[in-house]
Amino acid sequence: MSHVAQQHAPNVVSVVRLGRSLAAEIQGVDLSQPLNEASFAAIHHAFLENEVLIFRDQDISADDMMSFGRRFGPLSIHPFSPTMSDKPELIVLDNHRDNPPRLTDIWHSDETFRETPPLGTMLRSTITPRIGGDTMFASMSAAFEGLDDRTQKFLSGLEAEFDFKPFRTLFGNDEEGRRKLHELEDRWPQLCHPVIRVHPESGRKSIFVNRQFTIGIKGMKASESGPLLEMLYGLANQPEYQFRLQWRQNTMAFWDNRVVLHYAIHDYHPQRRRMERVTIAGDKPFGVDHPYGGQLVERPEIELTDADAPPDATAMPVRIFKRD
Repeated sequence: MSHVAQQHAPNVVSVVRLGRSLAAEIQGVDLSQPLNEASFAAIHHAFLENEVLIFRDQDISADDMMSFGRRFGPLSIHPFSPTMSDKPELIVLDNHRDNPPRLTDIWHSDETFRETPPLGTMLRSTITPRIGGDTMFASMSAAFEGLDDRTQKFLSGLEAEFDFKPFRTLFGNDEEGRRKLHELEDRWPQLCHPVIRVHPESGRKSIFVNRQFTIGIKGMKASESGPLLEMLYGLANQPEYQFRLQWRQNTMAFWDNRVVLHYAIHDYHPQRRRMERVTIAGDKPFGVDHPYGGQLVERPEIELTDADAPPDATAMPVRIFKRD
């Protein structure tokens, strides 16, 4: 059967790896239709293997996206981002001339100021700028694997401190603004997560700090933790760990918030860029000392050969994983 025919065959999911360290495109899936168990299992496995999944040409409703998200777990409600009144789990990010983008042009993992940060994030483009507006992703499990053994062991015993610091700028310095901020500080107090997190499903270890929400390392002075954190933040800048997504209308990305950082590039203003987002609730991060009872999902060995690429591949050609 040809590759094109396989894309339209029932219960067949094609997974095309796009980057060496992360990201794959899912083909042969229409998310406006219910997924059978075999197709969902293939997508879930691909999610754990590849950390970022790309779905093209998904002309679906917000309800369709929310239904797909719920297959992975309950949806969470963001405490600060704008949501729909009738769909509080849905975030609409509509940036244009009169509403420039902000707060997302920095490497970060979503909502790590929570005791239970999200499992993953789904983001779908509904209006895309003609030029710009890409999103970059970095695999922090690949970044951890790139460290020497001594550094890995040193980091594995540390905890990082987190705060919702970028959202503090949303509140004024008047009495009402300070009151609301204090209420949120009581609701979202500063907390700690392990610097090296063990993935609860795949068992991979990853670096779980980010410039947006991490404020220090527990038990260290700022003069000690600052340079160490800067070194860890800088790993996301290495191209070997990155994937850059060029959005098209009706493209949806789904990334594993437990192991991936992302960066939304603000190079498109004043063009309009409208996105819809849902976030899947996660669990409390744990480190290497926690007894892990799952099965390790090894990072797939990627064979960079032209023979395995579909004829219309525009990204780096790699193996296609086909599952019934």
